[in-house]
Amino acid sequence: MIRVENLSKNYGELSLFSEISFALNHRERLGVVGRNGHGKTTLFRMILGKENPDAGSIVVPKSYRIGYVSQNLEFGHPTIIAEAISALPVIEEAQHWKAEKILAGLGFNQTEFQKPSKAFSGGYQIRLNLAKALISEPDLLLLDEPTNFLDITSIRWIERFLQQWSHEVMLITHDRSFMDRVVTHTMGIHRQKVRKIEGDTAKYYAQIASDEAVYEKTRMKDARRRKEIEQFITRFRAKARQANLVQSRRKTLQKMEKKEKLEKLRILDFSFNSSPFEARNLFNARNIIFSYDKQKTLIRDFNINVATGERICVVGPNGKGKSTLLRLLAGHLLPDSGRIKYHPDVKKGYFEQGSVKTLVDSRTVLDEISLSNPDGDRQRARNACGAMMFSGDDALKKISVLSGGEKSRVMLGKLLVSPTNLLLLDEPTNHLDMESCDALLAAIDNFDGTVIMVTHNEMFLHALAQRLIVFQNDHLDVFDGRYQRFLDKGGWQDDRRTNSELQPADPKAVTSPKRTKKGLRRQRSAIISERSRVLRPLQEQATTMESEIEKNESELSRLNQSMQQASQTQNGTRITEISRAIHSCQQAIDRLFEQLHDLTRELETRKAEFETRLQNLDSETESPSPSDQ
Repeated sequence: MIRVENLSKNYGELSLFSEISFALNHRERLGVVGRNGHGKTTLFRMILGKENPDAGSIVVPKSYRIGYVSQNLEFGHPTIIAEAISALPVIEEAQHWKAEKILAGLGFNQTEFQKPSKAFSGGYQIRLNLAKALISEPDLLLLDEPTNFLDITSIRWIERFLQQWSHEVMLITHDRSFMDRVVTHTMGIHRQKVRKIEGDTAKYYAQIASDEAVYEKTRMKDARRRKEIEQFITRFRAKARQANLVQSRRKTLQKMEKKEKLEKLRILDFSFNSSPFEARNLFNARNIIFSYDKQKTLIRDFNINVATGERICVVGPNGKGKSTLLRLLAGHLLPDSGRIKYHPDVKKGYFEQGSVKTLVDSRTVLDEISLSNPDGDRQRARNACGAMMFSGDDALKKISVLSGGEKSRVMLGKLLVSPTNLLLLDEPTNHLDMESCDALLAAIDNFDGTVIMVTHNEMFLHALAQRLIVFQNDHLDVFDGRYQRFLDKGGWQDDRRTNSELQPADPKAVTSPKRTKKGLRRQRSAIISERSRVLRPLQEQATTMESEIEKNESELSRLNQSMQQASQTQNGTRITEISRAIHSCQQAIDRLFEQLHDLTRELETRKAEFETRLQNLDSETESPSPSDQ
């Protein structure tokens, strides 16, 4: 285990965390969550000793080995199997089968084992580094976004592998369903502090929401009490008979801790600009064939009709042609033969990971988004910047200083300002945090047009996909049905192979997709839409109540001042009138506080319910009836 004690880290005026402490115990698998830029990767770097804290310490036992997936793509052995074998512990250096099993699980074909590392793409070379980290069997595995370069079968394999891991794991990932199926505990970096709980992300976020609701209620009550004491002191400090009471109130005031109002955290809140489309079909593709080198054909005899409003997901192993297919559909590549015929009113919006390279370092965020704006409306571009969390001066940041996640948000912002009725999205969730992924899912769900998306995120597949374009076994097929039906009909053949190679010691520890009688009862997108409909009125009502409380407290302050003046002039009639008004105003404040308390409890309860429903969606299955089998 390791212990983190009173750790602090700042970059100039930016504080990532302040005096955080936690322990990672034996065999715990800890999911680390938090918004992009809040210090998750920095924490990993400090555990590795690659970065120093400003204060505090990290206590690591002697001879405790930490494994980390290096981004350094330099290899010293002639083949990938030799490179993998080199990572075996000394006492297991002859057990080459372990290296072979892990390479196969991560998507390396056995025929590729004798190839040199440089023959593979950068994504596969990072997979090789991941394989070496697993093969070395360290005491602690630090995994920072390990699924970014993995396809679905590899993700499902590493999920099972980690569930059986006999040591410790710390995991950062934007894929909530993957994290929840792997971890035993969740820890969040939130408002420069950490909170660690036993359980999954839904339990963690529900706890944070509850804690903040209690804090805000206590803060408002304390502020009201403080104001009452200050008014008492002001009113009676000049009266000798009240001197002891005034002094007592002053001491009480000094002892009271002043709670600051919680800063409102920025979140992605956006919608795509839908262009009207009246026809039934957007486009059709006929007999599409494409290859890069004329030797190996990636796309062969591909045919599809795409109707208005469809949600189609493109799935399959990496390197088989998913991104190529999307480029063909976007018109960025031309097929070797066949044709793609679009309706003349189709307006395409295209996002791919490689497109961040088209951003110009010397431009600002606002410049880049403005250039995609067809009507040149600067305010609209500003609004898109704000929706992508680049408000105020952040919109004037140079592209050169942005992180990978921030650049992805810029590319999404460029899509927002152009009207579209067909979105072509290639792995849009990479580099986004969990909150941003949820916002993107809601935006796609609410988009009136058609969406074709490449993704390995099974949460998105379950929530969105109405049809699938499946790359498998060197074939490209269109599957008419949702992702759960695809799994029920046989699913990933490679997944069945790797599953037989790695049987868990405790089958109960594995959460695998089960058949249901009627499929998933509710899609995640429907739950998110329902959450918005239910919570938004409650949130607006709470905001209205808070405003009413502030108005009444201002009126109470005015009345207290009037009471002081009436007391000085000995105006008995006026004192009586003001006393009644003060009593009435105080009653109104108390009533509003009670209503706000009840409303806040209802709001947090409903939030927790929706989080639980979203979390359990993928695992809500029933035993198949005989008619299903």
